[in-house]
Amino acid sequence: MKRRKTISRTFEMILGIIGSLIGIFSGSFLIFIENFGHVHTSFLGFVAILASILGLFSTYYLTKNEEVAGIGFLVATMFVIVGADHINVLSALFLLVAGISTLFRK
Repeated sequence: MKRRKTISRTFEMILGIIGSLIGIFSGSFLIFIENFGHVHTSFLGFVAILASILGLFSTYYLTKNEEVAGIGFLVATMFVIVGADHINVLSALFLLVAGISTLFRK
């Protein structure tokens, strides 16, 4: 039986949670702006919120399957950038670093 070296994934978990929470708040802010103005950004806000929820699910799967979690972080990053272009850069940065770190840290 082979012994498998376990790596602590606390760094990725923290980055994933922080990035997802920032994404949810900024997506909610876009929906809030749409309610008070003539800007039509509610769809982009929903995309950002759904992508951030995908980031939270990737954080959960981090303990079970690292490859799936890393790909989930990267997909969430792409949709967060599309969903809320300038307001959500910090969230996308956290999710991108978590995804790259998950995939390439052995």
